[in-house]
Order: sequence, then C-alpha cells, then structure tokens
Amino acid sequence: VQLQAFGGGLVQAGGSLTLSCSASGGTFGRYVVAWFRQPAGKEREFVASASWGRDTTFYADSVKGRSTISRDNAKNSVSLQMNKLEPEDTATYYCALGPLAIGPEHSYYYWGQGTLVTVSS
Repeated sequence: VQLQAFGGGLVQAGGSLTLSCSASGGTFGRYVVAWFRQPAGKEREFVASASWGRDTTFYADSVKGRSTISRDNAKNSVSLQMNKLEPEDTATYYCALGPLAIGPEHSYYYWGQGTLVTVSS
C-alpha cells in the first residue's frame, strides 16, 4: 500500500489547515489510520488515529479539541483538520497504517512521504 499525504503549507497562527492522505495499490482495510508529525530536529510523535468502524478516534493532548481526524473507508482516504494552529504545530506530518489505535511508531506498517506544515507567529 502506498500512502500519499498532501495539504501542508504555510499558515498564520490561529489559522486552520486540512491535511489529506490517500492510499493506492491497496486499501485501508481494517488498519488503524494515523497521523504523526516530526518537528525539525525532533522525534516523530503521534497526533491522531482513527480505527476501522465505530468511529473510534484518539488524539494527542497537544491537538485534542482543535483537531479532527476523519476516515473514509470507501475512498481509502483520511483527513486531519487542524484549527487554532500554533507555531508549535510546525512539523512534517505523516499518515500511516497499522494495527494499533495508539501504538508506537514502529508498529505501523505503511507510511506516507510527509507533508510540511509551517505555522508563522
């Protein structure tokens, strides 16, 4: 499965951005779909995930309440809407497929190439 993430860009603090990720060469199936992010010079960190069915979602505390992950199994796509963006949200964002709703980075099987989000103050 190949994942393609897009939608990153430059946005002012307080603004909103929606990232998208689509799959090709396969389907999401029953995998958990997740977003991670990696600020420059720092480790990659979990942002949000959406499980197959039951609309089960999880969010990192840093984005909870101002981000929404949405999964469309029919289209094999997932989006991450982020509101009230802060400079601390600046990072390269990655989508991933894996078996666990809140799993460590190494538990995810497939990764997109990343899309850069830059939030200016």
